[in-house]
Amino acid sequence: MLEDLARAGRYLGQTMRLMVGLPDYNAYLSHMQRTHPEQQPMNYEEFFRERLQARYGGGNGRVGSCC
Repeated sequence: MLEDLARAGRYLGQTMRLMVGLPDYNAYLSHMQRTHPEQQPMNYEEFFRERLQARYGGGNGRVGSCC
């Protein structure tokens, strides 16, 4: 039961971070280790910049990348 509560807490925390747009670096590291062990993962600063770029686009002065 305690393990179930801990798991629920982790999922709730992850959901809240995603709702406010905070990228989950630990999830990224786990994914890289599990599916791409031969690749060097980005450090936190690189990861955060990449996520901001993916979310907001860049370079053209407009927010977003649709128009």
